[in-house]
Amino acid sequence: MKTLPLLALLLLGQWGHCFEFIIDGEWEGETRAILTSEEEEDFEAIRGDDITVKSYKVESRITSRFAHTTVRSSVVNSGSKAQSIGFNVQIPKRAFITNFTMNVNGITFTGSVKEKTVARNLYAQAKARGKAAGIVRTNSQDMETFKTEVHVPPGSNIQFELHYQEMMQRKLGVYEHSLHLQPGRLVPQFQVDVYIYEPNGISFVQTTNAFGERFIGLTKMNTTKEKAHIVFKPNVEQQRKCENCTDSGVDGLFRVTYDVSRDHNAGELQVSDGHFVQFFAPSSLTPLPKNIVFVIDVSGSMWGVKMKQTVEAMQAILDDLTMDDYFSIVDFNHNVRCWSEDLVPGSSIQVEEAKSYIRGIKPNGGTNINEALMKAVQMLLKASNQRLIDPRSVSMIILVSDGDPTVGEIKLSKIQKNVKRVMKEEFSLFSLGIGFDVDYDFLERIAMENRGMAQRILANHAASEHFYRQVSSPLLRQITIQFPEEAVSDVTHNRFDKFFSGSELVVAGKLRLTEETTLTSFTTASAASMDLTLETETEIGELDAKLAGQQHSVTGFARQMWAYITVNQLISERSLAPTAAKKRKITQRILTLAVEHQFVTPLTALLVESEDGGERLLADSPKDPKQGCCSGQRSHRPTRTLLLLIMIISVLLVMTCNCINNSPPFVLVENDPHFIVHLPRAQMDVCFNIDSEPGHILNLVSDPGAGVVVNGQLVGAKGPRADGKTSTYFGAISMYYQPEGLEVTASTERITVRDSHRGHSFTWAATANITQDGVKISIVKESHVTVSVNDNIRVMVLLHRVWKKHPINVDYLGIYVPTDNQYSPLVDGLIGQFSVEPEVRVYNPHPGADPLKEEATMEVKGHQLSVTRGWQKDYRQDRKQGSDVYCWFVHNSGKGFIDHHYTSYIVPHSHSFLQLA
Repeated sequence: MKTLPLLALLLLGQWGHCFEFIIDGEWEGETRAILTSEEEEDFEAIRGDDITVKSYKVESRITSRFAHTTVRSSVVNSGSKAQSIGFNVQIPKRAFITNFTMNVNGITFTGSVKEKTVARNLYAQAKARGKAAGIVRTNSQDMETFKTEVHVPPGSNIQFELHYQEMMQRKLGVYEHSLHLQPGRLVPQFQVDVYIYEPNGISFVQTTNAFGERFIGLTKMNTTKEKAHIVFKPNVEQQRKCENCTDSGVDGLFRVTYDVSRDHNAGELQVSDGHFVQFFAPSSLTPLPKNIVFVIDVSGSMWGVKMKQTVEAMQAILDDLTMDDYFSIVDFNHNVRCWSEDLVPGSSIQVEEAKSYIRGIKPNGGTNINEALMKAVQMLLKASNQRLIDPRSVSMIILVSDGDPTVGEIKLSKIQKNVKRVMKEEFSLFSLGIGFDVDYDFLERIAMENRGMAQRILANHAASEHFYRQVSSPLLRQITIQFPEEAVSDVTHNRFDKFFSGSELVVAGKLRLTEETTLTSFTTASAASMDLTLETETEIGELDAKLAGQQHSVTGFARQMWAYITVNQLISERSLAPTAAKKRKITQRILTLAVEHQFVTPLTALLVESEDGGERLLADSPKDPKQGCCSGQRSHRPTRTLLLLIMIISVLLVMTCNCINNSPPFVLVENDPHFIVHLPRAQMDVCFNIDSEPGHILNLVSDPGAGVVVNGQLVGAKGPRADGKTSTYFGAISMYYQPEGLEVTASTERITVRDSHRGHSFTWAATANITQDGVKISIVKESHVTVSVNDNIRVMVLLHRVWKKHPINVDYLGIYVPTDNQYSPLVDGLIGQFSVEPEVRVYNPHPGADPLKEEATMEVKGHQLSVTRGWQKDYRQDRKQGSDVYCWFVHNSGKGFIDHHYTSYIVPHSHSFLQLA
């Protein structure tokens, strides 16, 4: 975990023209001061006995989840003698300080990040003149403290300015930006501004603070579709803790939470400043079943509040299990016990028995973490080998502990090796560290090595439940996000073992110099009952053009976000490096990036110099072994080559394109529904309309032998045509595969895939390929979807968008069914009946009432029909204008050409087979 700087400066002012800096902390590897709870409660942003704080201002700019925060304060020594004035800022642990400047009586000190050894050498040159710096950190769970102290003569003016950056992490469906506001006194100019710009739109923004009822209504917010501006600007009277108080009530966290608009599951791909960022946070997916072994520390150190709150948390967690989940409990002290040797389903009976077992635990004895984890892995392996669990389920171990091992194997590195050796690739380990004294660094390393994550909980059962909720709803497994190799470089980790509901996966990289104007990402994943391939495309210059007009956006956000993610991942990899050579190589990469992007990391330092370089301060950020490394995206296994997947996806896309441009003859239905039946032997096309009513469901294909049915539901136009009639269109097309109970429904809004247990939803806004139970669904963004069953029966649905403000027309669907589908002899339906081509003869052509439309007689199925020569549209190749298909038009809703009256083809439900008398 990162530690943050304390800079101590003594300005002699009128007594001389040099600076003296006082050590108040130690270097890496030595003991560092930890703030006590009393010191933390006594925290003040500005410290001094007789000072005037003229202003305290905080500005955060958030662009595409990347935040740059600036804290500024102006202070005057109002006393009659010299004194020390402190500037303290609590910042999130996951943030990197990027700069600090200070102006003391006209002398400006500006910070720059350098490799720690370089900074120390420069600093050492000044140290002989009395300059020094140290480190102090808090014991807060989420915040760290930057501390600066300057000793100045009376009347001195000091301006402090601190900058830090962080990537917003999505948890439980929201991004949270926290600002710790604790000026410690009333401030004439106090203001907080938070600017949010999300190119894809903001779905909601909320603010909360811990200041009390007096501050309700003081926060102002202005929002548009893509932007939000939050202002908190209490005047001196409003800052008072009470009406007659002289203390400030501004004391605590000011939180801004928001989420972005997502119109599809393929993710959001953004390109800016020669870099790209892919955000992936799908929803509307059925959770994967879980197999969980809870491993709970019940050693003597857990006695009292820790155990009480652990039991309360476990009761709530167990209540969240479903019948699709399997679980067991391992509790350990110097011995290891199992509530059940086998995983059991999360039924209400089993859950109640487990809760009763948890309530009966009495903490005592030592801590045998190694044996407990070995037992948990054995239980998962047994269930997996005996095929007792769903192959698409997610298996995890959740370890809850408050201390170091004291019994059995106590060497931490050996425990890590033991666990890693036996854990299967599909298993994950999540660690929950309880209390202040836990070795969090060990818990984090063992979790990261085994595809999990860790969190520190300060004896709070609500926080434990919050952690579990983050991992309780896995939606996808084996996620890979890839890009064309020739288009990108330096891509961050792009393989993820799991995606949990409410979270977000982020991949970033650099663009190569090419002539391409677009960038495409390809995402593959495994869901509860299907395999997905999703495609996202973006224009390369589009976002930069938008950002140029944004006054409060973060300059170079994509570049800094890429560096932020990369540095955090490298820090995680460094802690797990198997050899010293590997560690040195990773260290050099971290140093290069941190210096280039000006991040204060455990390997760099902030050198603060006066304008002439004559005076220097040093801000350092060493690693604290008890606190663990900085949070961020965790390390993942090495990625495989990108080539194979891209080749597979390219084939899929080519197949999709060929379905449109080089396809066999189709029976198609377009517009008000116009049926066009291609008859290969007769070398002609026959057209007819169906004049039904909105809401009716027409059976198009009904094949009980193959277990396939295709139905279309009609929607009406907004108003009547000039002839007084209301046009109808297909608003939804459903294809039902009876053997698997699987139904795919395409509407003008989305494509839904449902089976007897679950449902998944996809919008038209992204390209995707889904495979489930022999059914393949291929969605092409804002164009069409193709559904095939066992590669024998295929249907393509085209999306037609109209002007939203059109007074009459509505969005609608066209359907194209190949004539070479392999149906059973039982097939029927408005389209299915033509799987066997009828004998058709057209004769006696002659001019019609309309000279442009020839008339003739058609002989078919024992009927002689009057038909008219006309044309309809085929939109497979030209989706805007369509191509003309010349056909013989059969009047009266196809009477005589179709086997039965059209009303016989009306069915009650989207999955209904045709029932003819």
